[in-house]
Amino acid sequence: MMFRLRSVNSCLRRLLHGGAVTRDQVLEQLQVCSAENHVFDVVGKNKAKLTVDHVNYAVRLLWQFQKERPEMLRTVDLIKSHQQFLTLRVLAENKIDLMDDFMLIDILYAFLRLNMEPHDSLIQQLVSEAWLRIDRFPMASLSKFAVCLNDQHLQHSPLMGRITSIVNERLPTIDDARILTALMISVSSLVSPQLRDALISRADHLLHTTDPSNYNIPRRMVQFLRNIKYIHRPLLERCNEIFLRNIPRLDAENLSIILGLYQSLQFNNCDFRLAAKQKLTELIDSSIDPFSFTKLFVALAPMATPEIRERLENTALLLADELNAQQALAVAEALEEIQSRNLSLMNKIASVIQRNLHLYKSVEVARITQALFLLQYQNPELFATLRNILIKFLEHSVFPYEVTMLTRVLSMLPCPRLEEAVVSRVDAVVEQCNLSELNTISFAVAKWVRNDQSYRHNTHSKYVRLLQTLNRCGHERLQTADRLDLLLDELKYVSGEWFEEMLLDETMITLQRMIDQINWTNVSELAFFLTRINHLSPPLMDRIASVTVEHIHKIHYSATYATLLPFSVLNYDPPQVDELYDACIKRFTPHLSSFDPHLLVLLAYSLAVADHFPEELIRAIFSIDFLGKLDSQLETLPDALNMRTRLRLMELNRAVCLECPEYQVPWFHERYCQQLHRKGNGSVSPVQQQIHKMLGEVLGGLNCVQMAVVTPYFYTIDFECKLDKHLKPLSYIEPSTLQISDRGKVHWDTSSLENIRDELPTGAQRVAVDFLDSKYFCKNTHHMKGEALMRKRHLEILGYRVVQIPHFEWNSMELSTQDAWKEYLKKKIFR
Repeated sequence: MMFRLRSVNSCLRRLLHGGAVTRDQVLEQLQVCSAENHVFDVVGKNKAKLTVDHVNYAVRLLWQFQKERPEMLRTVDLIKSHQQFLTLRVLAENKIDLMDDFMLIDILYAFLRLNMEPHDSLIQQLVSEAWLRIDRFPMASLSKFAVCLNDQHLQHSPLMGRITSIVNERLPTIDDARILTALMISVSSLVSPQLRDALISRADHLLHTTDPSNYNIPRRMVQFLRNIKYIHRPLLERCNEIFLRNIPRLDAENLSIILGLYQSLQFNNCDFRLAAKQKLTELIDSSIDPFSFTKLFVALAPMATPEIRERLENTALLLADELNAQQALAVAEALEEIQSRNLSLMNKIASVIQRNLHLYKSVEVARITQALFLLQYQNPELFATLRNILIKFLEHSVFPYEVTMLTRVLSMLPCPRLEEAVVSRVDAVVEQCNLSELNTISFAVAKWVRNDQSYRHNTHSKYVRLLQTLNRCGHERLQTADRLDLLLDELKYVSGEWFEEMLLDETMITLQRMIDQINWTNVSELAFFLTRINHLSPPLMDRIASVTVEHIHKIHYSATYATLLPFSVLNYDPPQVDELYDACIKRFTPHLSSFDPHLLVLLAYSLAVADHFPEELIRAIFSIDFLGKLDSQLETLPDALNMRTRLRLMELNRAVCLECPEYQVPWFHERYCQQLHRKGNGSVSPVQQQIHKMLGEVLGGLNCVQMAVVTPYFYTIDFECKLDKHLKPLSYIEPSTLQISDRGKVHWDTSSLENIRDELPTGAQRVAVDFLDSKYFCKNTHHMKGEALMRKRHLEILGYRVVQIPHFEWNSMELSTQDAWKEYLKKKIFR
C-alpha cells in the first residue's frame, strides 16, 4: 500500500512538473505588456528562449501600440533605434522557415508598418518566401500581402501580376468586403476592363451585406474607382448613401479623404457636400492640433463662407510653425484653391516649406511650385531654389508621367534660356508618352519658344526637333490606337493649339475608324469630347444617337446630360432626333430628385437650346424648394462653376418665359442681369466699329442705328435699326445710350438698362443686326451652333427681324471693298 501511494505521488509530481514546463512564461509576460519598453524588457531578458511565436507576437504588439496612437504621437523612429528591436529583426530573419503562412504575412506587415526599408534583407527574404508560397495563401493573407507589396511600390511587379491572376480566378469565393476592397486597391493598376467590371459587380454585391456603420469599406471602393479613373455611378451612389448615414461619426480626416476622392473623380453630390460642410464647421473648435486642423482646412476652406475662411486662415497662421512638410504642402494647395490673399499666412507656409525642401519628392516639389506660382507669391529666391530642385529631379527621372509633370511646372517659371539637359531628358522619354502627356509637353515647348529671346532672331533647332518628334509621336499613337476606351481616356484633357493644328484631323479619322466600338458605356464620354472640341461629325453623332436610343435603359440617368450635349450645342439633328430626345427625357424624368441641383439646371438649359422644354423638369427647377437647395449648393461649389450655373439658370428662366409662357414661370433675374451688365467689359471689336460706320452710311446717318442695345430680358444686340412699312430707315429721337472710347470700350448709361422702348409706327419693324464671330460656329465647318439659333428665336419672339452677319462672310475675299460691304448690308437689311 505504501509503495502504491509513493508511486501515485511520484506520478502526480511528474504531471505537475510537466504542466509547469508546458506553460509559456515568455508569452505570458508579453501578453501583459502595456507599452513598448515592457516588450523590449521581456525580449532583452529572454533572448535565448525566444521562439518564432514570441518574435511574431512581440513585433505585432509593437505595431499595435503605435497604431492605437494618433499619428503625431507615434514613436516609430525610437522603436527602430532600440537595441532589442534589432534583436527581434535578426531572430525573425533567422526563423523565416519556421513561420506558417499567416505568421509570415503578419510579421511582414508589422515590420513594414514600423517603417522598415523595402531594401532591408529581412523584408526581401520575407517577400521572397511569400512568393514561393503565394498559390496556397488564403485570401485574407493574400490581401494583406498585396497591401505589403503596395507599400513597397511594387504594384506593377510580376508578383502583383500573379496576385491579380489569383484574384481573377478566386473572385466568386471572396465573401469578406474588407479583404476584397484591400485587393481591389492593390491590383488597381493591373486590372483589365473585364476584371474591373467583375470587381465592381462583386463589390456592389458585398456592399449590400456590409454593416452600414462601416464607412471604411465604401471609402476603399471609391478609392479603387479613383485609382482606375473610372466613374461607376451606381456604385458611387450606394457608397455615398453609406457616407451620408455616417456623417455624425466621420472626423475631419475621413471627410477630407472622401471629398478629395470625389474631386479626383469629378463626382459631385450636393447632399454630401452640404452635410460635410456642416459637420466640418462643427469640428472647427475641436481641431486644434496640426494634424486634424490641416485635414479640416483642406476640406472646409474651399466651400466655406468668407467669414469661416478668415477664421480658418487666422488659426492656420497660429499653427503654421508646428506644421510638418506634408501639412505645409496641403495648406499651400488649399490656399491656392481658394485664391487666398493672406500674405502673412503665405509667408509662414513658404518658410515651413523652405526649411523642409530636402524632405519632398519630385511630385511634391512640383505641387509646391505650382501652388505658390498660381498664388502669385513673390519670392524670387525661393522660386530659383525650387527651379534648381525640379531640374535635378528631371535630369534623373525615367518615368514619362514624372518628366511631363516636371516639364509643365518648369515652363511656368521665368528663365532666360532653357538648359540643354531639360530638352534632352524630355526628348528621351517623349516616345513613351501618351496623347495627354504629349499635349502637356507641347504647351511647355510653346512657352519656352515665346520666352527664349534668341528664338526671336532664329529658329532654335532644339525646339524644332522636339516639336517634330511630338508631331510624329502623336500621329503614330493615333494610327496604332485600337481601343476606343483607352483613346478617350487619353483625350479627356487634351486641348490647345498644338492638338487642334497637328492632331485633330487624325483624331477624327481614328475615332471614325473605331466607330463600331461605340457602345452604351462610352457614348457619353465621346459625346462630351465632341462638344469640348467643338467639332461636328455627323457619322459619329449618328452612331451615338442610335446606340443611345437602343440602350437607353443601360445608360445612367445622369449621363443623359453629356450624351445630349453635342446635339444641342452643335445644333445637329440625327435621323433619330425625336427618338433620341424622347428616350433621354423618359430616362431621366423619374430621377429628377436624385440629380445634383446644378447639373439639373445645366441639363434643362441644354434641352432649351435644342427647343425642348419638358414640363415636369421645368416645374421641378422653378419650385421654391429646388431653388433653395440650389442656393445652398452653390455656396459649396468652386467660383467658376457657381457663376456658370447662375448664368445658365438666368438663361433658362429667360427661355422659359419667352417660349413657354403657359408654364407661368416668373422672370426673376432682372436685378441679376443689371448687375451683370454693369460688371461687363463692354468692349467693341474693330469689326463691330467698322460695321457701325457702314450701317450709318447705308441707313442714311448714324442717328438711324443704335449700338449695343439692351432688349427686354437682357439680350444685347450689336446694332438695332427701325424700318417703316416701305422699308425706309427711321431715325431715333433719343441719342445713343452709350459712348465708345478710343480703345473700343463702351461706357454705359444706366438708364438704358430699364428696357424701355419707343412705340413703332403701324407696319414698321425693328431689325436686330448681329455680327457672329467664330464662337457661334463649329470649328470644322460654317455650321451655326445651337445658342445662336436660340438667340435668333428669342429676338424674333421679342418682335425683331434678325439679321445675322457671319464672320466668314464679312471677312471673305468677295467683300474686300467698301462698296461690296455696303451692298452686302443693303441686301441683308432691305431684302
